[in-house]
Amino acid sequence: MKFISSLTICLAMVAGAPLSAQSFDPVAAVDAEEERTGRVAKQIWDWAELGYLELKSSGLLKAELESEGFSIRQNAADIPTAFVAEWGEGGPVIALLAEFDALPGINQSASSSRDPIDGKHAAHACGHNLFGAGSLTAAIVIKQWLEQTGTPGRVRLYGTPAEEGGSGKVYMVRAGLFDDVDFTIDWHPGDRNSAAARTSLANRSAKFRFRGVSAHAAGAPERGRSALDGVEAMNMMVNMMREHTSMDTRIHYVITEGGSAPNVIPDFAEVFYYIRHSDTDEVLELWDRLEDTAKGAAMGTGTKVEWEIIHGNNPKLVNETLQKAMDAKLHQLGGFTYTEEESAWAEEISATLGDAARPLDEVEEIAPYEVTLGYGSTDVGDVSWATPTVSVSTATWVPGTSAHSWQSAAASGHSTGAKGTQLAAKAMSLMAVELYTNPALRESARAEFDKSRGPDYVYQSLLGDRDPPLDYRK
Repeated sequence: MKFISSLTICLAMVAGAPLSAQSFDPVAAVDAEEERTGRVAKQIWDWAELGYLELKSSGLLKAELESEGFSIRQNAADIPTAFVAEWGEGGPVIALLAEFDALPGINQSASSSRDPIDGKHAAHACGHNLFGAGSLTAAIVIKQWLEQTGTPGRVRLYGTPAEEGGSGKVYMVRAGLFDDVDFTIDWHPGDRNSAAARTSLANRSAKFRFRGVSAHAAGAPERGRSALDGVEAMNMMVNMMREHTSMDTRIHYVITEGGSAPNVIPDFAEVFYYIRHSDTDEVLELWDRLEDTAKGAAMGTGTKVEWEIIHGNNPKLVNETLQKAMDAKLHQLGGFTYTEEESAWAEEISATLGDAARPLDEVEEIAPYEVTLGYGSTDVGDVSWATPTVSVSTATWVPGTSAHSWQSAAASGHSTGAKGTQLAAKAMSLMAVELYTNPALRESARAEFDKSRGPDYVYQSLLGDRDPPLDYRK
């Protein structure tokens, strides 16, 4: 492929004609990178590093980019595993996002049956190994296209750590790293091929830490004040609060520490809360109520409480101009097919999904375009308020598979996941070429973005001015 492209350039130079954008085929170029895509995805899957601890995963992506001539900005936004890689001159500036953090508390091999790996306490159950590898491939192919066609423009790959509860991109937005970006292209693994205009929920999280007085639970209970009582009282009040919230509200919590022995009144306990809603202002109002429950719980149990905000994301700002253009690219490409061996593996996965299972041949199709609300949250939301952003999702997982499941973790380490990743890289590459060469599309997308944000828009981070919680997964 590289030899053919070089020959095309030479012939064009001999003929005295400028090299056209059509002289380089991004789809074929992505196919030529298939080995690298799969190798990088599998290596990051094997490592399964948690948020802000992804030193090897981040380092691998940077090494691949440096080998292709990208300049690397290290330690972006004062985060050791965040980086910005760039190639090109002039404009437009088009950014791609690359995630690479794994999820704790879940573990799975690439088997089609439940098969945890001994000693491994995390897995890529959201497919961020694929996310990083697919964006890497797209960035390299876009760079090749810019170079071989002589088109002015810059391509950037943003290495964005800790999406899972760490809001890595929010710190990068807050630091101004997207201020000169014209457009951002994003993707995510999924169980269907879709460019639907899908927004997300705003969310904020915090760890509420209660402190009491320890004592012998049987011999001197009157001397103790249980920090766990504070946690449980807070949880009870929050669960009553659920009845009095609007329909888009989502509240989740886990008790991360509650004591070590029943006969010791715990002097420390901690509960980790998430609050989500489609409207940022509603999240802030709910948050005030959440803090009040913590204060009331401490008062009623004779304990003290403090809390630390861990992460916070704004909802995604949909740009339909861009989403419809991406939908057209996805339809142009079509889906993909499983091999006979992959089909057999996928059938076994599908059998574990129960009523959620869908036909396997959906991977060959493109889902209809629609505007929809997604009930997850992502720090891509903050990026979408800083720069017009377009997203795509491909069927890296067996149709019907939920994110954050052992089935999605298995597929993210399997060849079926790599196939969906290649499709995503092709769609992102074609979308970038369209943006570089279509000024009317750029103008329309920017006009929609400005209208959606409004003339008086001022960015507000749900994190406030806190530093990145680099140890939140330790």
